Amino acid sequence: MKHLKIEPLTKDSFAPFGDVIEVEDSDYFMINNGSTRRYHQLAQTDVAQQGGQAIISIFQATPLVYPLMITMLERHPLGSQAFVPLLGNPYLVVVAPIGDSPDSAQIRVFYATGKQGVNYHKGVWHHPVLALTDQDRFLVVDRAGEGQNCDEYFFNDQQMMLSLETLPEAILQLC
Repeated sequence: MKHLKIEPLTKDSFAPFGDVIEVEDSDYFMINNGSTRRYHQLAQTDVAQQGGQAIISIFQATPLVYPLMITMLERHPLGSQAFVPLLGNPYLVVVAPIGDSPDSAQIRVFYATGKQGVNYHKGVWHHPVLALTDQDRFLVVDRAGEGQNCDEYFFNDQQMMLSLETLPEAILQLC
């Protein structure tokens, strides 16, 4: 049994998998006659392959039961996929590098604050949304169009457990 370690979500640690969407330490410029900061181009959508187009959706998610056995990951080979929390609640992000199949030895788990979104790069393996609070909501920017854009991989005999015990106490209190 492999126990997955949870680490904080930072731009540097998440860079191999995508972008962290947040205003902390991000450049901005003023617009609207000086009343608004524009944090410009925090992530790029990559959805044009095979005539795809960017769409915006809202996902409403319920927490899974922890400790959680990670039995599968998915990827979107034709487009990026961004998740931005709408209610300010922390959530978890499970990823593995781009490849023909996910390498269980390279799986990483991040906890995201309610002020951080993520943009998975095209082809990055990831677990479906992992809300930590009931009826959480995420704005999702991803791809619509022709072509198969969701591959799922199920781990056969590998057991990977994700426990909330390693989360910082401040995050646990919000869950």
